[in-house]
Amino acid sequence: MEKIVRKIILSVTSLTIFAVSAPAKQPAYPVKVSENSRYFVDQKGNPVFWLGTTQWQIFREYTLEEAGTILEKTGSNGFAFVQAMLMGVGDGTQPNVYGQKPWINNDPLTPNEAYFKNVDSVIRIARENNLVFSVTLYHQRYRNYITLKNARAWAKWLAQRYKDVPNIVWSMTPEAKQEFVPILRELAAGLHEGDGGHHLITFKPDPAPYSSSFIHNENWLDFNSMQTWNGVKLIYPMVTKDYNLKPIKPVLMAEGAYEAGSEYGFDVTPLWVRRQAYYSYLAGAHHTYGHNDSWRVLPTWKKALDAPGACQMGVLKKIFLARKEWWYLVPDQSIFASGDKTDGRVLNLAARHKDGKWIMVYLGSKTSFSVNMNKITAASKVNAFWVDPKTGDSVSIDSLSNKAVGSFSTPDGWEDAILILETSDGN
Repeated sequence: MEKIVRKIILSVTSLTIFAVSAPAKQPAYPVKVSENSRYFVDQKGNPVFWLGTTQWQIFREYTLEEAGTILEKTGSNGFAFVQAMLMGVGDGTQPNVYGQKPWINNDPLTPNEAYFKNVDSVIRIARENNLVFSVTLYHQRYRNYITLKNARAWAKWLAQRYKDVPNIVWSMTPEAKQEFVPILRELAAGLHEGDGGHHLITFKPDPAPYSSSFIHNENWLDFNSMQTWNGVKLIYPMVTKDYNLKPIKPVLMAEGAYEAGSEYGFDVTPLWVRRQAYYSYLAGAHHTYGHNDSWRVLPTWKKALDAPGACQMGVLKKIFLARKEWWYLVPDQSIFASGDKTDGRVLNLAARHKDGKWIMVYLGSKTSFSVNMNKITAASKVNAFWVDPKTGDSVSIDSLSNKAVGSFSTPDGWEDAILILETSDGN
C-alpha cells in the first residue's frame, strides 16, 4: 500500500514528493573515506560496500515515476551507489522530459529552478531506497557552457543547494589532459566553498581508458576513479597502479563495458560482467556496473534492470559481505603457489583478510591451480568451499591443513568460480 500511495503522489508533482514523502530508513550518509583510506564509511564509521550502477540519464530522460521504478529496483538488487550526469549526456543544454532546461538562456549561473526541483525529487527517492548518487556536475562535453570563468560559482551554487542532502558524492568527467586541471580546481574550490567539504569529490576521465591518478596528488581529490571501456585486460594493471600510489586513496573502477553493449568488439555477457567486477575488487578497488539499455534509454530499459549481470552483482555483494571484516581485503597474488594469472582478459586473482582470517580466489575460467595454505592465519584446520559467482550456490570441500600447498580444480560445468578459505575456529 505504501508504494501505491507514493506512486500516486509521484504522478502529481515533484514538489509534493519532496515535501511530503519521508524515507522509512535513512542511511547514515554522507559517505566518507575510512581511516586507512582504502574503503568508504558512513557518518558512524560503519564500512560501506561500494557496488555502483550507472543511470547517466535519470535526471533528464525519465519521468519521476520512471525514476522511482529504476531506483526501487536498483536498491532491491543490492546496489548502493548510482552514477548520474546532472544535465544528462550531451552538451548540458537539453531539456528534461517535462521540457525544462537546466539553465535559463543556457547560462550555468542562471539555473532553472523547475529542472532542479525534479533533480531534488529524484535524489530524495534514492535516499528512500538507501542509495547514494554520484553526481557528475561537469563533463568535458559541457565545456562550452561551464568554463574557467564561471565554474567556481556554478559548483558553489550546487554545493549550497545540496549541502544538507546526505546521499551525494560529487564527480567530474574531463578528458585526461592537463589543460582541464585548472577548471577541475575551480569546480572543487566552489564545491568546498558551498558545503565546507561536506561531500566527497572524485572524477572519472572520459574518453577511456584512463584513471584519475594523473592528478592523484590534488588535495581535493578524495578518491581515484577510472574508466576502461572495452579494456578488460586493463582493469588489473590500472587498479594496481592506483592502489599503490601515495598518499593512499580509495580506487573505483567506475565504468567498463556495459552488459549487452554492442560496440566493444566482443559480446558483453553476464560472464564478462562478473569478470570485470571481481577483477576490480580482488585488485583492491570498488566497482560500478552498467547496462547498455539504461544509459542509452532504450525501450527495453525496464527489463534491463533485472538483467542477469545486474542480479549477479547482488550475488557478488552477498559473497563479500559474508566475509569477516570484508573491508580489510588485501590483494595478494602470492597466495597462489601456481596458476595465478594477471595478464590478458581472463585472470586468476587472489586476496585475503589483512590478518589472514580468510582468502578469496577468483578464477575467470575452468582451471587448476594451487594455494599456499599458510596464508591463512594460524589454525589447525581451514574451511574450504566453492561459490558459483553466477548463482551464489556453494559446495563444501573437506577441511584442509594450512601447513602445506593445496591443489584445486574448478567445479565441472562452471564458467568461473570462487574459492573461499576461512579459519575454522572463527578467529
